[in-house]
Amino acid sequence: MAHATPLDGVDLHPRVQQALDEHLARQREVLVELGAPMGPLVDAVAELLAGGKRLRAAFLYWGWRALGGPDDDAAVRASSSMEMFQAAALLHDDVMDNSDRRRGRPTAHRAFAALHQERRWNGDPERFGHAAAILAGDLCLNWTDEIFATSGLPAEALVRARPEFDRMRSQLMGGQFLDMLEGAVGWGELGYEARLERVRTVIRYKSAKYSVEQPLLIGAAAAGAGPEVLGLLSRYGLHLGEAFQLRDDVLGVFGDPGRTGKPAGDDLREGKHTALVAHALELADHEGAELLTGSLGDPDLDLQTVEACRGVLVGSGALERTEAMITGGADAALQALERTTGLTDEGRAALVELVAVCTDRSL
Repeated sequence: MAHATPLDGVDLHPRVQQALDEHLARQREVLVELGAPMGPLVDAVAELLAGGKRLRAAFLYWGWRALGGPDDDAAVRASSSMEMFQAAALLHDDVMDNSDRRRGRPTAHRAFAALHQERRWNGDPERFGHAAAILAGDLCLNWTDEIFATSGLPAEALVRARPEFDRMRSQLMGGQFLDMLEGAVGWGELGYEARLERVRTVIRYKSAKYSVEQPLLIGAAAAGAGPEVLGLLSRYGLHLGEAFQLRDDVLGVFGDPGRTGKPAGDDLREGKHTALVAHALELADHEGAELLTGSLGDPDLDLQTVEACRGVLVGSGALERTEAMITGGADAALQALERTTGLTDEGRAALVELVAVCTDRSL
């Protein structure tokens, strides 16, 4: 039998879900005077918030607890704001990527388009779907701020955390733009190192910071962490956040659709410029590189071609090199954590465990 861990002991997942459910119930009351059409808008958010591993909430919560903050409902509510922020990012990201599925279900913009067709409304169903999903994402952005500000954390804790909270929200939007720009500009004549550097920049600002580093710093700052501790936790968060996104990129090509909730090879169809691809274009033979280049961004890519691309990624050593980056990031995160003083034993143990959770091959 597996031994109990700090993550098991606090039962964070259902407590965060309860906080989110309570917030959505209140928002339904706010919107009820607009009438029945508001139901599907809130439902789209509720469906998205019903799944996920709650990693962003966990990092805020354990940043708070690691610096001595108490385990109370205010900390859980504040942590739940990170999941609302994630929902905003996913809603907008799925529109930008024109994704069909998320967590095994149609994406919000596809569901809204289907509703438009079913009801035989006027206009273009796809445009309606995109607009509705964007508005749902905007609601989530508003609610992120509201949940955090009214969480019940002490006023001085909110003041300490607010600069990082605001930085996170601005930098993620910049990171989303960088990702979109990367696809539009392309790699052209860039060499291997330049491509890899561009990939890591996008990873940092589109994923690593808001997924791990910034929730952790928000929680730690709220609990009163000083500059030295925040600096070391930042290193932990950035290294782990990059490893987390690299794992997600691997699963985007090699993951089981039954576990990832997305079609096999979807990242190839979306043409994502990942570390996997950068490594493969450097390491593969001419034929393999040509196959990969020709397949990236093809929305009609069939499973046979996806499998051929996987063969290139494995045979060239690109997958092995990416796995080495993931391991290196996890190790660097643990080293930064070892150097961080003044953490509670429970908080430190939880942050160690979260390294394994974030880099799990079946995440």
